[in-house]
Amino acid sequence: MKAGASNRLPWLATLALVLAAAPAAGATIQVTIDKLVFSPDAVEAKVGDTIEWVNKDVISHTATVKGGWEVMIPPRRSASLTLKVAGTVDYFCRFHPNMKGHLDVSP
Repeated sequence: MKAGASNRLPWLATLALVLAAAPAAGATIQVTIDKLVFSPDAVEAKVGDTIEWVNKDVISHTATVKGGWEVMIPPRRSASLTLKVAGTVDYFCRFHPNMKGHLDVSP
């Protein structure tokens, strides 16, 4: 073994443990808004995943959970939310209440 190589082994072992313990990055799930419709309207996700709403319409929308969170989605832009809690939520557009979506978030 070369001189100094044995000094690196504890550091490499520690690095391997840190990398193994690091949580996996969540997935990004895209929901398109086009002609006043969320598509898909129902999404299954996990805590840590990010929902990205892509607004193809020329008007603003929201993804709003009554008594919970709200994401503003400007026209021809996107906005996102990282899911922090497991559960089932229904959301809608505050400006267009007929636009509805559903999230089923597992741990």
